[in-house]
Amino acid sequence: MKKILLIVLAVVVAAGLVALFIYRQQAGYTKVLTAKIVKQDLATVVSGTGQIKAKNYVNLGATAMGRVTHFYVKEGDMVKKGETVATIEHVQQEANVQGQQAAIDAAKTDIASYIAAEKTAEANVDHAKADLEQKKLDWDRAQALYKAGIMAKQDFDAKKAAYDLDVASVAQAIAQLNQAKAQTDSARGHLGTQVATLTFNQDLLNRTVAIAPFDGIVTNEPMREGETVVEGIQNAEGSTLMTIADMSVVTAEVKVDETDIVNIKLDQPAEVTVDAIPGKVFKGHVTLVGDQALLRSTGVATSQSTTGTEEAKDFKVVVTLDSPSTDLRPGLSTTAKITTAHKSNVLSLPIQALTMHDPNDDKPKGPGGVQAASSSSTPAAKSAPVQGVYVVDKDKTGKLRAKFVPVTTGITGSTDIEVLTGLTEGQEIVTGPFKTLRALKSGSLVKRDTAKPAVPASGSSS
Repeated sequence: MKKILLIVLAVVVAAGLVALFIYRQQAGYTKVLTAKIVKQDLATVVSGTGQIKAKNYVNLGATAMGRVTHFYVKEGDMVKKGETVATIEHVQQEANVQGQQAAIDAAKTDIASYIAAEKTAEANVDHAKADLEQKKLDWDRAQALYKAGIMAKQDFDAKKAAYDLDVASVAQAIAQLNQAKAQTDSARGHLGTQVATLTFNQDLLNRTVAIAPFDGIVTNEPMREGETVVEGIQNAEGSTLMTIADMSVVTAEVKVDETDIVNIKLDQPAEVTVDAIPGKVFKGHVTLVGDQALLRSTGVATSQSTTGTEEAKDFKVVVTLDSPSTDLRPGLSTTAKITTAHKSNVLSLPIQALTMHDPNDDKPKGPGGVQAASSSSTPAAKSAPVQGVYVVDKDKTGKLRAKFVPVTTGITGSTDIEVLTGLTEGQEIVTGPFKTLRALKSGSLVKRDTAKPAVPASGSSS
């Protein structure tokens, strides 16, 4: 029993010595998380949320007053250009068209009769001219005979009277022909008026039939069969039959925070996701960047707002999808991720590694930790904090120390940021923890923390 106790005591003493050795080895060290400076592709992405919209759509309004007699399509149906989508009662308009067509038919019959009378008058003129020619020959012969004293005065006068009568007959026939032509022209003029009236009545009839102006999808149908529609202002209640959207060109209209809008330009690439179609990403490009700030609470443009309350603002950005899907519908909630900058194979570091360092903290301090006074009688100017990272490197004794190195940065990715100056590929830097990084001093002894972070148990609440 005594031997066992001695063995246990020896083990405890050995364990204590090991623990003491480890403690002394770690005394004065700060445990830190580290990472290497690497080259990779970086992209700056700006996100915005909104909804799917068709680039072209039309609110098909009523162009005639009356009761809706039939809808040939319903919400969600695809329609083709020129397809009849709805009709309004048109008994009166149809009767007017039929009556006018009958009037035109009667006018055409009148014109045919006037043309026949015109032909008759032309024949009468030709007959009168032939008689006149014969009477002129008789009159010329009579004049010669009368001068020769061969014809009696009575017969001479009869030949002259017959000639004069035929001259008058020709004039009368020509006048009748002109009258017939005038009647024909007048009838044609009346026919033109009747045709114009028919066009007017036909237009009124056509207004009772709603036609799809382009290929698209019916997205809204506020009226029902049997309800009465009226002509009125666009979108006024009772004046819109349906909304048709042209889904051949689909856009995502999103709102972007005012702090990011300055980086968005036309034709920048974007990836669009739709809540209703999970797992699918639509490629697109920016086609419109709004120049009016919108109040986040109301969506009203600041130029139209009458309140002076300061609040967050957004800007409208339209992304046109390169290859839209038939599954898309106007109004679906969407998120657009717009790439505003992209660089390939550049030095980068984790964003959390960046910190602000005060150069005064590196100056030697006097007794009690008070900063040593400057030899000059003039107080030293306060220096501004410098952006940089802590580089991990070995000192002359082989110990790891964290040295602050100022860096300049470029574009920012989702988790990393570009390094322009101050670092080289492969250097090891301190990335955390955050509290340790804030309190770390340049030249501090550090030790890599290789412990894995604890994984929360399943079902535990955060």
